[in-house]
Amino acid sequence: MSKKSSIPTNRQLSGVRILVGRARHQASALSTELRKLGATVLEIPFIEIRKPRSFKPLDFALRSLDTYDWLILTSVNGVDAMWERLEKLRLAKRHLKHLRIAAIGPATKKAVERCGVKVDFVPKEYIAESIVRSLRKRVKGKRVLLVRAKVARDVIPTELRKAGAHVDVVEAYETVVPQASRQRLRSALQKSRRFPHIITFTSSSTVKNFVELLDANGKRALKRNGISMASIGPVTSSTLGELGLPVDIAAKQFTIPGLVEAIVRTVTMRALIR
Repeated sequence: MSKKSSIPTNRQLSGVRILVGRARHQASALSTELRKLGATVLEIPFIEIRKPRSFKPLDFALRSLDTYDWLILTSVNGVDAMWERLEKLRLAKRHLKHLRIAAIGPATKKAVERCGVKVDFVPKEYIAESIVRSLRKRVKGKRVLLVRAKVARDVIPTELRKAGAHVDVVEAYETVVPQASRQRLRSALQKSRRFPHIITFTSSSTVKNFVELLDANGKRALKRNGISMASIGPVTSSTLGELGLPVDIAAKQFTIPGLVEAIVRTVTMRALIR
């Protein structure tokens, strides 16, 4: 399937039930594309986005933007949180003009551009390792501000520091387990006639929280019903494996369209409907 038509326009997912576990405010993008293809979509968020306990570190960094050379943003949530604080502090996009800005993934890039700010760099692969490989030589001796979630992998700051960069990491938001999803998930997995054929995972956090939300009956239901796990990228796939879950569907392009395409490809190749 070509990149120009990465999301098919027919109803190849008709009759397939898919559980989308993205945060509530982000689920619509994935759910909408799946429904266009005929899928029955159940939304149960595996993560909830919350403000950090304190904005002091982020606010201090934003007030000191003139001391940085690079700004790295790893998610749409990070962009939104940062921009909200910029407005609170009465800072404008002109305060970012001198910065080189790196964004992981097209969605993050679009979020930055919606704020009227230019993105200078997007890695070929939308994972931390790719941004490190590409920026290693550019950031030596430079000051880098990394805006991200409270709990995240340390690949970027660790490797860029090894490359000679001065990296400050600030928390813009945190992800927590949505307790309201616990009963909904358990109920969905116990309804034998309505259980999902596929469960989607768009980050390591969604995997970890999904496992935390499961009970023993839910784990047995996964195996009994042969539910397929769909992963958006290699980091998410690695977390699935570490927690004892299979990677039945893996996106070749680490984006929402890439995940949808992978699901369609798999459904087309083998019968997933029980």
